[in-house]
Amino acid sequence: MEKILIVGCNNVMDDICIACSRCMVGFNRRNGEFSCYDKDAELLGILGCGGCPGTGIVTRLAQLASWNFQNKEQPTKLHIAPCIVDHCPEKEILIQKINAKTGIKVIEGTHLYKPDNLFA
Repeated sequence: MEKILIVGCNNVMDDICIACSRCMVGFNRRNGEFSCYDKDAELLGILGCGGCPGTGIVTRLAQLASWNFQNKEQPTKLHIAPCIVDHCPEKEILIQKINAKTGIKVIEGTHLYKPDNLFA
């Protein structure tokens, strides 16, 4: 069973994209980059990048690993939210850090809900 973790921008989460609801709706509907998952896939959480330039991501992922029940609830896939994919100048560095420190597959993108199709 796939266990999904979403990484979003600390500067946007809860301020511009309220409650990261578009990422969660995309996951629940299994559309966008989530279309490959079956109904048994689980969303473990939505994690902030740690702030510009993403230096806190490695620490946050390490904390997650130590808190999640002896590796039984570790993410198998990590999605980078559109707030980073489409807007962050540090995106490549952030993804490199994640790849260097984890064995988790990184996927760029989550949902299809841009301003012109929010209610699709």
